[in-house]
Amino acid sequence: MPHEHQIPLSELLQRLDTRSEGLTQADAQTRRERYGPNRLEARGAVAPWVKFLRQFGNFFAILLMVGGSLSLVAEVLDPGQGNLHIAIALFAVVLLNGTFTFVQEYQSDRILASFSQMLPPRATVLRDGEPKVVDATELVPGDVIELAEGDRISADGRLLSHANLKVDLSSLTGESEPQLRHIECTHERLLESRNMVFSGTLVQSGSGRALVYATGMDTQIGQIVALTERTATSDSPIRRELRHFIRVISTIAMVLGVLFFAVSVVIGKGVIPSLIFAIGIIVANVPEGLLPTVTLALTMASKRMAKRHALIRNLESVEALGSTTVICTDKTGTLTQNRMRVTTLLLEGEEHAAWERAVQQEESFSLVLALATACNNAFRNAEGYEGDPTEVALLQYAHDHEVDGPRREERVAEEPFDSATKRMITLIPHEDGYRAAMKGAPEVVLAACSHVRVRGELRPLDDERRARVESTYQRLAARGERVLALAYRDVEVTDVPVDGYVLVAVAGMLDPPRPEVPDAIDRCRQAGIRVVMITGDSHLTAESLARQVGLVRGEGVVVRGPALERMNDAQLEAVLREPEVVFARATPAQKLRIVTALQSMDEVVTVTGDGVNDAPALKNADMGVAMGIMGTEVAKEASNMVLMDDNFATIVAAVEEGRTIFANIRKFVAYILTSNVPEITPFLAYVLLDIPLPLTVVLILAIDLGTDVVPALGLGSEAPETDVMAQPPRARKERLLTPNLLFMSYGIIGVIQATAGFVAYFTILFAGGWGWGEALASDDPLYRTAVSGFFAAIIVNQVADVLICRTRRASILSVGVFSNRLVWLGIGVELAMLGAILYVPALNHVLGTAPLALWQLSLGLPFAILVLVADELRRYLLRRGQPFVERRLTW
Repeated sequence: MPHEHQIPLSELLQRLDTRSEGLTQADAQTRRERYGPNRLEARGAVAPWVKFLRQFGNFFAILLMVGGSLSLVAEVLDPGQGNLHIAIALFAVVLLNGTFTFVQEYQSDRILASFSQMLPPRATVLRDGEPKVVDATELVPGDVIELAEGDRISADGRLLSHANLKVDLSSLTGESEPQLRHIECTHERLLESRNMVFSGTLVQSGSGRALVYATGMDTQIGQIVALTERTATSDSPIRRELRHFIRVISTIAMVLGVLFFAVSVVIGKGVIPSLIFAIGIIVANVPEGLLPTVTLALTMASKRMAKRHALIRNLESVEALGSTTVICTDKTGTLTQNRMRVTTLLLEGEEHAAWERAVQQEESFSLVLALATACNNAFRNAEGYEGDPTEVALLQYAHDHEVDGPRREERVAEEPFDSATKRMITLIPHEDGYRAAMKGAPEVVLAACSHVRVRGELRPLDDERRARVESTYQRLAARGERVLALAYRDVEVTDVPVDGYVLVAVAGMLDPPRPEVPDAIDRCRQAGIRVVMITGDSHLTAESLARQVGLVRGEGVVVRGPALERMNDAQLEAVLREPEVVFARATPAQKLRIVTALQSMDEVVTVTGDGVNDAPALKNADMGVAMGIMGTEVAKEASNMVLMDDNFATIVAAVEEGRTIFANIRKFVAYILTSNVPEITPFLAYVLLDIPLPLTVVLILAIDLGTDVVPALGLGSEAPETDVMAQPPRARKERLLTPNLLFMSYGIIGVIQATAGFVAYFTILFAGGWGWGEALASDDPLYRTAVSGFFAAIIVNQVADVLICRTRRASILSVGVFSNRLVWLGIGVELAMLGAILYVPALNHVLGTAPLALWQLSLGLPFAILVLVADELRRYLLRRGQPFVERRLTW
């Protein structure tokens, strides 16, 4: 069945059972009950409190809640042993992590609200044959609405009549210029036919009357809302990696907890001691401070990116940028400056670059500037230039050469630009008569001209000269320039002439590329990132710009929207494997399809966008990037990051930050995991060796949620060891938690730390007169001193650990021992917390610690020195290419 824009108006009126004078109030009320309100609505929305509760169903949260519950049980069965503090700490971590995740997800629910803000609250509609202002939600199919300059259109409709109506469709279609409307169907595609108007778009000038055929979720913007709702939000790479990491570590914790609880009961330790033991195993294995630390590190990275004009809306997306393998970018405002400029002038029979000094020497140059201002409706105010982009370009060019031109009130007559005539004519006083200035499509202006101005003289516009002009403007159009011709005719009467004009110039205009974009695209190539352009503009304009900025250097592949529509998935994937691809006249659904196809090819996709039409692709992408200046609120809400300067080069800078943060997260994961071994082994020794527990659960939490956090944040701000943009993106399957990292943390550094702890523990016990097998009460001063010695040994060795984790290959001396101030601040905080835990009486009472003498405090120091020297040797052998070190001892 033909669409609404293709059938005769009489047939559409019949289909909608209405008339050109609109509905009666009674008919409108009946239809409102049938069609519902003209409103964008979420379907199947989940209540926020339900979404919040869902955050506590993941494995990590369940594990910590089990640990917290067991601690409460232990507190009830054996009060006063510190288990209540453990429970509070564990539940607090669960609440913190759940709240953070909920906030991230809740942001995506605000997309619908931003869609709704695009619809006006009121509309002018014909009811009972009379204009009436009603609430926009009351519009129904069959209504007739009136449109005026500045109106935001409230429903999809077909034009019944108009007077030079021009509509800004950029937010819906991506079309960079406002489009003139027309009564007749001009294109087989609905969105490109000029006899249609669409909900959420803006009337820039003129007026009209339209027949409403779709409201609410049935409009084009409503279909985009539905598509956006159906589009799943992609998990960020770091979220997937953290989920895998937590699953592995939590499984280890659960298995060890249950296993050793059973062993403890079997060997006769009793249920309560065994329960405390199981809690200790679980708490020691699970890095409770990991997610808060990751969150804080990403927050710091986002603040650094804000200084580079990139506003992060979803913290996890910071790292997603670093994994990007393909950037799908739009054109206008991102690769270009989003302002049309005069770039070429065909003057006196010669082609000139508009900024050349030679063009200003031509006799006709001043006449060109006069015509450019006389036949122009753009204007300048305190905020800049306003009006049609091509007219703004001509006016600004004239102003740059200090020509203001006549005021609009001086015009005697005017024929405004019209899509049918494709030209504009103004009549102004000139000498003893009048001068008609014409501006328009070159073929139209040429047809109205009989002469051409050459070297200050009028020459007949013969076939040869006409052919030369045609060849020139066709060449400019092929370069993607928007071409207008300028002509004049002097007359003695006020009648506007339609022929007999003198051709003065042909002007080519472009939205020029941003100067920093070519270098940014080169950096993407060096970094192994492909850049794909997806735009709503024409293929000529898109390809021309792609070649200017270096996005296409060879033959390239340019795919138009209709051709893409005919492609099956296999054909699309074949196109996307090409190194240089441009998509022109792409629809929202096609943009989403391109993104989905790339993701199915295992690409990590970053998408840029600024319009409503970009929302589905922005939401589905691994990383959605909206424009801060030109972007709609819908695009911003659907995105993970907002470019405050709308600049493609900012994305590349953000990619560099993202790559660095993944490497740094791996560094502080290695740092955090190392302390697990000296936290677990005391519980194993407690059961297997029948000794007093060397480290309490409360002190484990003091490490995981206290002393480890700030040094880990310091690692999160570490500068990259090498040029991260000279390396390919990390593979999608590359794990945060690798076997080598586990081996280094658990099998080497962790073992050294545990050894340091036990040496300190037993040295203090034996020096205090303890005998093997002797039981010690939890409040015994010797026991508390020995536990404090074990704890201090871990902290001293963690200082060495944070220093070696700063680099994976480079010597710590080459990067500068003191170059990362935040690491040293973290070390200072770590040592200050150690001092407080050991020497503040109130904390001694709460945490079960005791002050240490200097010799007791330094018992772990030799092991810390061993860690520093041994890892410096490992990095040296790694740089020398020692095979075993490369295979086993690099993380």
